Amino acid sequence: MDWLNYHHLLYFWTVVRKGSVSKAAEELHLSQPTVSAQVRALETAIGEPLFARKGRVQTLTDVGRVVYQHADDIFGIGRDLLNTLKGRPGQRAVPLTVGVANAVPKLVVYRLIRPALQQPDAMRVVCREDDPEQLMGQLASYALDVIIANAPAPTYLPVKVFNHLLGQSDTAFFAAAPLAARLKRRFPASLQHAPMVLPTTNSPLRRALEEWFEEVGIRPRVVGEFEDSALMTVVGQAAGYVFPAPAAIAHDVSRFYGVRRIGATDAVRERYYVISAERRLTHPGVLAMTDAARNRLFV
Repeated sequence: MDWLNYHHLLYFWTVVRKGSVSKAAEELHLSQPTVSAQVRALETAIGEPLFARKGRVQTLTDVGRVVYQHADDIFGIGRDLLNTLKGRPGQRAVPLTVGVANAVPKLVVYRLIRPALQQPDAMRVVCREDDPEQLMGQLASYALDVIIANAPAPTYLPVKVFNHLLGQSDTAFFAAAPLAARLKRRFPASLQHAPMVLPTTNSPLRRALEEWFEEVGIRPRVVGEFEDSALMTVVGQAAGYVFPAPAAIAHDVSRFYGVRRIGATDAVRERYYVISAERRLTHPGVLAMTDAARNRLFV
C-alpha cells in the first residue's frame, strides 16, 4: 500500500495558503531550502508537478489544485477534531468552489452566489475567474464544483459536461445621469454616435448587439472593447460613456455605480448557465443558486 507523507503535504499546503515558500518557512519555523525540499519530495511521491512557473510567478498546476483542495479538507478536519476535544465543537463549512467566466457581469455573479452564502448551514464559497476553456479543464479535474457562464460549454471540448440554464435577461444601456437623461428621450435612435464601451467582438453579446444596431439603423461611437465585463462597466461609469448590462440587475447597476438606465431592448438577450460535471445538481449551495436564479433573478 502506498502511504502519503503528511508532513510533506502540510508543508505544501502551508506554501499555497501563505502564498510563498518564505512565508511558509516563517510560519513552520523552518528554513526555506527545507520547505522547498519537502515540497519536491511530495511531487516525487505523487509523480506530478504541483507548481508551474509563469514568468516570475509560480501557480498551481491542475494536479496541484486537486492536492491543495484535499489537503485543505484533511487539515480542516484536524482542526475540527482538536476543537471537539477541547470542548469547542467545530462547524465545518461546506466548500463550494465556483468558476466564473470573465464575461459574466460581477453583479450577476453576486446575485447568483448570495443564496449560497446565506445558507443556514455553514458554507465557504470560493470563486475563481478565468476564460471558459480554462475553467472547463479545472471542472474536469474536480478543482471546481460548477462554472457560471453566459454561454453553454462548447461541444468540441474533450470533456463531458452538462449545461443547466438559469435564465435569461434583456439588455439595458446605462450612463451617468446627465447623459442618460439626454439619451433616454429618443432611445434607441439617440444612441447614434453616442460614446459607448462594449464587449470584445468574440463575445456572443457583442455579436447580438451588432445585429440589433444594424436592425434599428444606429451606429454608436465605440471607444473601447473589453473581455472583462467589470472593467468595461467601471470604464464606462468613470469616463462617462454608455455601457450595456443585463436588465435583470438594472437596479443594482444604478445603485452600485451611480448611473441611470437609458433604455432596454428585448431583442438582445443573454443567457446564463451553471455548468457541471454531473447531469444532476446535488450540492446544496448550487441548488440554492439555481432556485434563486429561476424564481427571483431571471423572471
